[in-house]
Amino acid sequence: MKIDIDKDIRKAKTIPSRFYHSPKIYKKLRNLFDKSWQFIDDTSLLDKNNAHPGILLDGILNEPYVLTKKDGNIKCLSNVCTHRGNVVCNDSCNTKTLVCGYHGRQFEIDGKMKFMPEFDGVKNFPSKDDDLPEISMEIWKNLIFVINDKRCDLSEVTGPMIERMDWLPIDEFKYKPELSRTYKVNANWALYCDNYLEGFHIPYVHKDLNKELEYEDYFTEGIDNTVLQIGIGKDDETVFDLPKGHSDHGKNIAAYYFFLFPNMMFNFYPWGLSVNVVKPKSSEYTEIDYFTYVWKEELMGKGAGGDLDKVELEDGEIVETVQKGIKSKAYDRGRYSPKREIGVHHFHLLLQKYL
Repeated sequence: MKIDIDKDIRKAKTIPSRFYHSPKIYKKLRNLFDKSWQFIDDTSLLDKNNAHPGILLDGILNEPYVLTKKDGNIKCLSNVCTHRGNVVCNDSCNTKTLVCGYHGRQFEIDGKMKFMPEFDGVKNFPSKDDDLPEISMEIWKNLIFVINDKRCDLSEVTGPMIERMDWLPIDEFKYKPELSRTYKVNANWALYCDNYLEGFHIPYVHKDLNKELEYEDYFTEGIDNTVLQIGIGKDDETVFDLPKGHSDHGKNIAAYYFFLFPNMMFNFYPWGLSVNVVKPKSSEYTEIDYFTYVWKEELMGKGAGGDLDKVELEDGEIVETVQKGIKSKAYDRGRYSPKREIGVHHFHLLLQKYL
């Protein structure tokens, strides 16, 4: 399918509607996500245990990995045994050796093969091919990102976010599992992203949030592989106290919303950070893993970041409605608002570029 998005937003038409519901198109997305950086969690995962398994984008990549820690160094390793392909580590644990439960192959915590029973007489064994392969990983502050097929540095995605937010002591933020959850949305993953990338719908869908923001001053900019949205607050008590010299110093900023292509959302509020990882599950079903990191407890429940659960539910409801309508034979492509849909247009251009 040819996406064909004009670079001039005034002339451009949106993505063809079948992109949002075609199973054939969905199957072709694996290559896109295989080459994209993904947020996993933060380094506190390995405070008590030195091995923590997971699945990278379960539903579209399905890549088993295990985070390990040795002498303070964190690695991301393939969690697939190099003997017969069994998943090695099934639970978070504190161990000196990773042992495959199928035939007993053992690995050091850094992935090097340690021992294999009943392999006497095997030639050229062991070799590097018998070690657990390393998956590319980078850490910003204490936030862990991995990429299955590295084609770019993390900074090519996070650069604009780091430039504006590096002053925050993010490694001091506290992860709150009780405020973190998974949302289930019966809609295409890209449709959910489209919705996130514009403030156009705020007065209509998020009436309470609209009371906290100066809608006319809502700012959106596409920068390389990132879309930045800035919400200006009406209440100067629930805005950032930005340091002198910051590019936005003197502005009443209630929220920074960073979209990192293709599916990560980092939302900074005066109270802390929320992260949304959009996980495609099928052409018409998506799950969003939502992580909450608190900086200033006393600001929780206030301002633009006050009732995020309500905002998420409102977004899910409207996106599911759009998913139904977008399959109509009467609809194919729409047009963009040059003022309000800059982020959506930029996202579609990136899809066109990388697909």
